[in-house]
Amino acid sequence: MTRHTPHRRGAHALAFACLAALTLALGGCAADGMTASTTGSTMADTPSMSVEASPEASVVPSVSAVDIAAGDIDEPVEVAVAPGADGVGVTFREITLQPGAGTGEHCHAGQLIAVVKEGALTHYAPTHPDGVRVYEAGEAIIEGAEYVHQGVNEGDVPVVLWVTYVIPEGEPLAETDLANCG
Repeated sequence: MTRHTPHRRGAHALAFACLAALTLALGGCAADGMTASTTGSTMADTPSMSVEASPEASVVPSVSAVDIAAGDIDEPVEVAVAPGADGVGVTFREITLQPGAGTGEHCHAGQLIAVVKEGALTHYAPTHPDGVRVYEAGEAIIEGAEYVHQGVNEGDVPVVLWVTYVIPEGEPLAETDLANCG
């Protein structure tokens, strides 16, 4: 399998940006007068970043970002949601599929970006040449809008997925009424 470095960097940058946004949302935002210390490297190269208060600032908690999962995709990535959406919701979720378990057939109104943290996910979708692909730990998955698909753990260890949903506001994360898909 040929790896294309620009796409891998793009996927890592997207994953890092999503994680950084979540970290800031959970840990608070930087105030004026705060400086970032990245020990001389760029943010894209740094798996963690801390923010420290300047001498003029009062006590301010540190903010740090830690990469929790990373995966590679060997193709270009474009994130889109259904046209006419009034807004977009972003949800981060950890999903664990026990051996033999599956998601059931479903679709999404937007996109899902995931990393297989542990195990191997068998993904059934019309977007794969043979209708099926197995994603191993460390690989990234992007599911587009409105096509029916499902994921199944056909292995003997749990599959752990770290998933970001980018879905139009008011829409469910997954649609199981297949009449509403496509």
